[in-house]
Amino acid sequence: MKGKFFFLLLVWGIGLGGILPQANAESAENLEEAFVRVAGMVGPSVVSITTVHTEKVGLRRYYYGGSFGGRDPYDEFFDEFFRDFFGEMPEQEYRQRGLGSGVMIDPNGFVLTNAHVVEGADTITVTLPDGREFEGTLKGTDPRSDLAIVKIDAKSLPTAKLGDSDEVRIGQWAIAIGNPFGYVVNNPKPTVTVGVVSALNRSLPRTSRRDRDYTDLIQTDAAINPGNSGGPLVNLKGEVIGINVAIFTTTGGYQGVGFAIPSNTAKGIVNQLIEGKKVVYGWLGVNVQDIDANLQNYFSLLDRQGVLVVKVVDEGPAAKAGIRDGDIIRSFENMPVENAQTLIKKVGQLRVGKKVKIGVLRDNKELAFDVEISQRPEEVSSLVAEPKQVPKASWRGIKVQEVTPNHAKRLGLQDGHGVMIVEIEAGSPAEEASLRRGDVINQINRTPITNLAGYAQAIQQVRGDCLIRTQRGFAVLKEKRRGTP
Repeated sequence: MKGKFFFLLLVWGIGLGGILPQANAESAENLEEAFVRVAGMVGPSVVSITTVHTEKVGLRRYYYGGSFGGRDPYDEFFDEFFRDFFGEMPEQEYRQRGLGSGVMIDPNGFVLTNAHVVEGADTITVTLPDGREFEGTLKGTDPRSDLAIVKIDAKSLPTAKLGDSDEVRIGQWAIAIGNPFGYVVNNPKPTVTVGVVSALNRSLPRTSRRDRDYTDLIQTDAAINPGNSGGPLVNLKGEVIGINVAIFTTTGGYQGVGFAIPSNTAKGIVNQLIEGKKVVYGWLGVNVQDIDANLQNYFSLLDRQGVLVVKVVDEGPAAKAGIRDGDIIRSFENMPVENAQTLIKKVGQLRVGKKVKIGVLRDNKELAFDVEISQRPEEVSSLVAEPKQVPKASWRGIKVQEVTPNHAKRLGLQDGHGVMIVEIEAGSPAEEASLRRGDVINQINRTPITNLAGYAQAIQQVRGDCLIRTQRGFAVLKEKRRGTP
């Protein structure tokens, strides 16, 4: 009987062998048709955006280079040097050209793109896939979400539909449409690249002090290159699930890791941008971080639910309600707080003036606070100058110095207090805690650190593992093991 059963399986397998190739071929053809259909549906709504920004610069910078995107720290020195030797030099107009993509979301000429594509532009030119060119007008921009709306004077234009990005799943097909390398290709028709959704809820670190919130991003391996910014990422239904915004690269070109702003983020603010209104975000007035294994052990927590408050902004909503640095926010509006990203997203979506109940854990005691959400300020950082001092002796693998005005400005610190790490010893507890050169220590075991004197006093009192707070968040700095430096 066993032999017969095996034979039947074998025969069944041979029978399928003749069917499966045909089925696979049909499946491939269907998938190919889906790609072609999406390209035909969405492609006509994808535009090329060319910007020009004119800036007057001194001839010294024009010929010898310089920082056209902002004031270089050495500019003043070199300006004086050239002025002393060559006298006053006339200014030269320098035209910067930019290229990006966009997608039409309204038949009356409203184009959705990235804010950074049109940022600082003196002129905006929108080119349709059929070759027609229009002068674009910036209707609204939101630097925080990096989204903007450009208006062109045209009617009855093809549009793309914004889909529901909350339904996006890892592994589903993703199609990026845009105009990469437009100056080279010199063709108004957009390019289509295909991949999958590689990951969800990705975050990118801030590379400047601009208040851009690159969190909750969609990651894809569909090829995205310079010029694709602002173009749509779509699903097989032809719905826009994201706006392409960035790539991760070590070469400057495509390496298989691209990111898109979820379409639901755009849905939440697109009407305000079209109307030219300022996008207002709710603000709690805290900096928070996720709880890792070390922090869980240090605070003797049963789980990692919640977020740790790194910094409470003076006179902010949380500070007025009584929340303190080091509190663990466990619930928000009677719902568990999963991580920092979800809390920030929830707060940002709330209307200004709304009162919310926040549950925290402080010294193993559960507390509740009523906090009134306020409007996120334009600038949430201020700078305080501190005199520079020489590095002190190493402690648990750390050497520090006081924070200088340049350090505070470069790091975008809310205040200039603390001591800056200038050296991390290999194999030390500091290295194991992932501390870095340039980190600013402003708390040790809940004791505020404002200068070297306070730092020296605090480390003398430390016994065993201790809790360190830097501008990046909390870390547990373990006691030295025997044999370590």
